[in-house]
Amino acid sequence: MDNGDVAQVRERMWKKMAASPFVMVRLDDSFDHALPMTAILDEDANGKFWFYTSRDNRLASGGSAMAQFASKDHKLFACISGRIVPETDTAVIDRYWSPMVEAWFDGGRNDPSLLMLRFELNDAEIWEGDESLTGKLKMLTGMKIKPEEAGRHVETTL
Repeated sequence: MDNGDVAQVRERMWKKMAASPFVMVRLDDSFDHALPMTAILDEDANGKFWFYTSRDNRLASGGSAMAQFASKDHKLFACISGRIVPETDTAVIDRYWSPMVEAWFDGGRNDPSLLMLRFELNDAEIWEGDESLTGKLKMLTGMKIKPEEAGRHVETTL
């Protein structure tokens, strides 16, 4: 796959995540299960997204982490590696604050348990299913699918 194709797959991943920003996240050095989190995306913030959480959340300690994403239509899947760090910039915390976020914190924006985490992205593996008519027909009839008909799989930096 050439770099143009990789860029297109990466762009489709961001569009799918914007439509349904829910990911499962876990710290690499933890034996805990992954947690569902709502990723806050910003098209001007390359290489990162954020989560609001509480200081007692199992992700609060930060560190090397993985996020798993499945698009709403189940046509794109991604495994994203990176590092979780506390976001200390109050302008960023305020920028994404909303009534939906406030509903999770009894003390609102000034709740002492409020913590914003920044997921600094390293790279991702992205799988995109074959949306062609030929690929769908082969799957429905049990015919052998050739590797080039199975869809796209890329490894890319973010």
